[in-house]
Amino acid sequence: MKITLPVDKKSKDANISSNLGRAPYFLFYDTETEEYNFMDNSAASSQGGAGIKAAQNILDNGAEAIIAPRCGQNAANVFMTAGIKIYKNISNSISENIAALKEGKLTPLDDIHPGFHQHGGRQ
Repeated sequence: MKITLPVDKKSKDANISSNLGRAPYFLFYDTETEEYNFMDNSAASSQGGAGIKAAQNILDNGAEAIIAPRCGQNAANVFMTAGIKIYKNISNSISENIAALKEGKLTPLDDIHPGFHQHGGRQ
């Protein structure tokens, strides 16, 4: 399974970013091959709609699941329509969350917020 986590830097030791749409990077991890790949989040600097743009980029790169602390409603709609599962992270550690996912210990993300529209473009 290919999973994605929003991260603060291109490192396996990076912290999970608190904002999915505005995270500087995405980590893609394949649970079968155990390969890590990083992608710049081109949506991070968007004036608006960062969540939707980020979600589409994640989809275009083949993610089957997301691990994040929270998610905006528009991005969540993109993921749900595509059948991508959204899980709540248990810590800021990439490795702890990947291990928890493999062990079936992550829960679905319930913190779906309406976004911060009309607030300086931050989402």
